[in-house]
Order: sequence, then structure tokens, then C-alpha cells
Amino acid sequence: MGSSTLPSKTEAALHGLPGHPLHPPLTDATIGMFVLATALAVIGALGGMQDAAGKGCWLALIGGLIVALPTAATGFADWVRLEWGSERWRTATLHLTAMVTAVVLFALAALLQHRGYQRGDVTTGGVLFSVLGLVAMTAGGWLGGKLVFVHGIRVLAAQDPELSTQGRERP
Repeated sequence: MGSSTLPSKTEAALHGLPGHPLHPPLTDATIGMFVLATALAVIGALGGMQDAAGKGCWLALIGGLIVALPTAATGFADWVRLEWGSERWRTATLHLTAMVTAVVLFALAALLQHRGYQRGDVTTGGVLFSVLGLVAMTAGGWLGGKLVFVHGIRVLAAQDPELSTQGRERP
């Protein structure tokens, strides 16, 4: 796909537009929901917000799992386009593995926290698997950042020569 042609509707739905990939903004929503769920689980486990923490934690976990579906689909669509076996592909595969692990851990947290939603408290399993999910998600997010900021995946080169020299000393 050249820079002068627009992607098909299917490509735009899976990948976004040139210079505006779809996966990164979806990760913000997913991460936000899972961070909220974990924070509520920890607050509730420490005795704060009693009824609200248990209910809010479960609802945030469910919201995160729902948003994780399109996030994973767009990430997978980008992953299959990478040159298999390359350094980019290896980093992306580690990112994918960490994020799938995180989603599984958050799904387990949601399953175990449902009883807490009904009773208005945070369950031990809800807090434990939320915290483990957050650790896996943080590792996956770090790897996702490496894909963008080290490997330059889905980043367009700056056209302005002034922008391309920022951060470097001029001769």
C-alpha cells in the first residue's frame, strides 16, 4: 500500500489509516479498564469503599475483557504482517504472549470476582489475579512501547527536516 492510496475498508477497520494505526488507541481503553479494576480490587482488599469496590472491580474487569477483543484483533492483524523470525516479529510475539497472558489472568479475576460483585466485596482471587494480570500487562505494554519507539512499527517518517533533527546535535 503506497502512501498515496487509501486502504480498503477492511484494512482500515483492522489496521487504521497510514500514520494513525488503530491498535494503540484501543490499548489505552483496555489498559485503563484493567488498571481501574486492579486499583479497586486493592482498595477493596484494604477495606476501602467496601460495597462499591467489589462491584466496580468486577464491572471494570468485564469492560476490559470486552474492549480487549477488538484490541487483540487489531494487534494480531498487525502481527501477521511482520516478517516472521525478524527481531520485530520476536518482540511482537513476546508482546502478544504477555498480553494474552494478562487477559487470561484478568478473565480468571473476573470469574473469581463475580461472587464479590454479588456480595459487594473483593474476593481474594479477584485481587490476586488482577494484580498478576497487571504485572503481565505492564510487561506487555513495555514490549509494545519497544515495538513503536525502538523498532518504529507503524510510525511514518517525519517529512519536515526540522522535525527529523530534533533531539540530535547539529554539526
